[in-house]
Amino acid sequence: MDIRIESLIEGARRAEGVVVIVDVFRAFTTAAVALSRGAEKIVMVAGIEEALALGDAGVGDVCVGEVDGVRPEGFDFGNSPYEMTRADLTDKVVIQSTRAGTTGVAAAANAAAIYACSFVVARATAEAIGRNAPPLVTIVAMGWNAEVRTDEDELCALYLRNLLQGRRPDADALRTLVLAGGEVGKFQDPAQPHFHPQDCELALEIDKYDFAIGVQKENEMLIARRYA
Repeated sequence: MDIRIESLIEGARRAEGVVVIVDVFRAFTTAAVALSRGAEKIVMVAGIEEALALGDAGVGDVCVGEVDGVRPEGFDFGNSPYEMTRADLTDKVVIQSTRAGTTGVAAAANAAAIYACSFVVARATAEAIGRNAPPLVTIVAMGWNAEVRTDEDELCALYLRNLLQGRRPDADALRTLVLAGGEVGKFQDPAQPHFHPQDCELALEIDKYDFAIGVQKENEMLIARRYA
């Protein structure tokens, strides 16, 4: 298995084979929590206007997302795993739009298959990929706004590569490295209340869930579901 690591929007566009789009803070932690709480599926889109139009058309029940970390006008929830823990999502269809994670999914046009990944589903993602033993896997760390590399996404990409290669890194050491990174401070900043402290805590519950998040194109839409 050839495993490549890429970064940011350019990396998503270059990615080939089985493509894993990584967004720890916060898109694919948010998606994992939503699916764990009974959401039927997640429609992933790049644009805010597209998300709102799909909601107005009855494609989904709730819109979740952010621009520069802030919930857009007209959206039901921000891009927040903590907000997902407080939402009634049973059997609901979620529409998600973020500046990094879902944008990366939409950009991965050359992928043979796509997974959305964060720390909470990393091991399950590695196991799902490993069962099929694909010849090429590209892991893309999306970073902040898909433009600036961030420690948590780069470290999650490395963690996933290690799992795919049969190694078992120390989860506590990973948490320590992420918590020393530059993205963590905003979760404790009173001037940025949209970054809930609990979002950081939830994002670092490494390997919490026993499902991967598989993304497939259905009726010209990118649909994410639990993949056991």
